[in-house]
Amino acid sequence: MGVIPLGMRGLLAGIEQAADAHALFAETSTRLRRVTPFDAAVWVATDPINGLTTAPVRVENLHEGGCGTYWESELFSEHVNLFRDLARAPVPVAGLRAVTGDDPGLSPLYRNFMCPRGFDDELRAVLRVDGQPWGQLSLFRERGRKPFQDTDVALVSGLSTPMARRLRSFAQPLAPAAAGRAEAPGMLLFDPEGGLVSINDEARHLLAQMPPGPATTTARGIELPLPVWILSTAGRARITGENSRIRIRTTTGRWLVCHASCLRDLAGTPAMTALVIEPATPSEVASLVVAAYELTRRELDVTELIARGQSTGEIAATLFLSAHTVRDHVKAIFDKVGVTSRGELTAKLFTDHYQPLAATQTLRVFDGETPA
Repeated sequence: MGVIPLGMRGLLAGIEQAADAHALFAETSTRLRRVTPFDAAVWVATDPINGLTTAPVRVENLHEGGCGTYWESELFSEHVNLFRDLARAPVPVAGLRAVTGDDPGLSPLYRNFMCPRGFDDELRAVLRVDGQPWGQLSLFRERGRKPFQDTDVALVSGLSTPMARRLRSFAQPLAPAAAGRAEAPGMLLFDPEGGLVSINDEARHLLAQMPPGPATTTARGIELPLPVWILSTAGRARITGENSRIRIRTTTGRWLVCHASCLRDLAGTPAMTALVIEPATPSEVASLVVAAYELTRRELDVTELIARGQSTGEIAATLFLSAHTVRDHVKAIFDKVGVTSRGELTAKLFTDHYQPLAATQTLRVFDGETPA
């Protein structure tokens, strides 16, 4: 094994010590800027299933005005250095000037967002582990600074998996399940241009529980800032015509699922986009939680059969394994999840969990300011 550079050693230590996602973004940003200077940044957690923006989000040295251009570029106009392409690339990090052959004007994001704000280069990265994107990052440099170099790409690339693994660990439940009353789903309707035209009271109630973060008001006559992860989910459905969904953890610690569909009129023409927000079912939360405990595909199969109440012999027959192999898998699962019985395992992985979260887990910060 090669010697880990001193700057990288400090970055990795900060990642391991982070108490939550907000602290992870804040501490890594502070340490990274000392090694790879940048003037502004966007740190984002993403849904590992589809890569869509979720919470928390940390925005540094970027004012509110025009940020919608950044959030929407991936879906609506960008065709250069896309996050979804980086998520599958051998190296999940790239600089804008490098990939455009020093012609950043090829990027709509550069023309419409970066250039008006004095930014001359962007280094973006996907934070991924085991093929799943748990976050993404944009670093911006102003005019007059040297563009991002291969050394910067290599450094940030070295942070991708450790940061993703830490983000994944935060999906683990930290409090016992709590019972709650059933809720009606929230509904939002968007017009063909993406403007909010209708919302029910249940949606307002659920939106009020979402963590703070960048938001944009798109409604005409409805003064309701909408989080960027809501807009991106509805936007993907509107642009692609396909269903789109994310999971989001509220300030009370429970999980919500947001799913959007593009509606069509009787002639088949795309019309409204409907977005539904509702409490996530245990099975929807389970895929995140199982990933957080780093279970293998086979361990997940065994876990799901345990949740159905199957015995060791039944699991062995279903998966064409020996009973001894099944027992080995069960022991490994118990060790990873930190339980001692099948009932405890099922309760921990397949039940909604609640955890108090600080309202400041997501912040917009500027140099010289101290977060509240």
